[in-house]
Amino acid sequence: MRQRFEYAAAWPFIKILGILPRPLARATGIGLAWVVYLLHVRLRQVGMRNLAMVFPEKSKAERKRILRGEFASLGRQLAEVCQFPRYTRENVEQVVVYDGLENYQNAYTCGKGVLFLTAHFGGWELSAFTHSLHGHWMHVVVRAMDNVYLDRLIRQYRMMHGNQSVEKDDFVRGLLAAMRAGEVVGILMDTNMTPPQGIFVDFFGIPACTASGLARIALKTEAAVVPTFTIWDAGLGKYRLRFDPAVELVRTDDLEADIKTNTQRFTSIIEEYVRKYPEQWLWVHRRWKTRPPGEKNLY
Repeated sequence: MRQRFEYAAAWPFIKILGILPRPLARATGIGLAWVVYLLHVRLRQVGMRNLAMVFPEKSKAERKRILRGEFASLGRQLAEVCQFPRYTRENVEQVVVYDGLENYQNAYTCGKGVLFLTAHFGGWELSAFTHSLHGHWMHVVVRAMDNVYLDRLIRQYRMMHGNQSVEKDDFVRGLLAAMRAGEVVGILMDTNMTPPQGIFVDFFGIPACTASGLARIALKTEAAVVPTFTIWDAGLGKYRLRFDPAVELVRTDDLEADIKTNTQRFTSIIEEYVRKYPEQWLWVHRRWKTRPPGEKNLY
């Protein structure tokens, strides 16, 4: 009953944001996100705690500015997701433009599969959607939303142009099959994990339990790992879907050491983007929740 109520409450906002002119939809989405910022004390607390750990040199006012920027980023993305049914290959460039597409093409033509290294950053929901609109469908590793009705709707939006989902619980088998077929998989690699799926590497100098599956699969299959981020560019008034050159993996005779070294390398790439665009990362996630044995809880 509660899930039906939540869905019924969200549905009018989804429909309204979907039919409004894009600038008004974005402004409305940002406004809704700021309401959440004001009302959701717990999210603010988590965000400010993360920012204090990562940027101790910044003032409290600077951290608040970054956190408000994150909520604006989330609201902007919400509006764009609601407008997915309106976008076509012809008009999507009004919203998202490619940046570094040749890096993806070079990796794809190697024929051993492509793993998109990405994060809850900028317009992450727009990356796979936009790429599929241009004829490049992909697999997306997802975790089901708690609300089954909203989950069904969001999946429908994500998959409307050929994308396919890989359940988080079927992560390894799904990735191996896709790489053998030379396909493309997008992986959000910035969420808190627990052992044994996660290993500890540094993220902003703090040990963070991080998914090691991407490194394991890449080392096993020789798939290309391409950092991919959808960056809001205020100057353009659009998102840039940025593909960086494929990461050169470290390979030695010690597989477990290689997994950790490459997982650290991937995490450091995400950190570089977050440092450059701090208002576009998901600070309200308890990224450092899992601690190494003997360490105290950070939250």
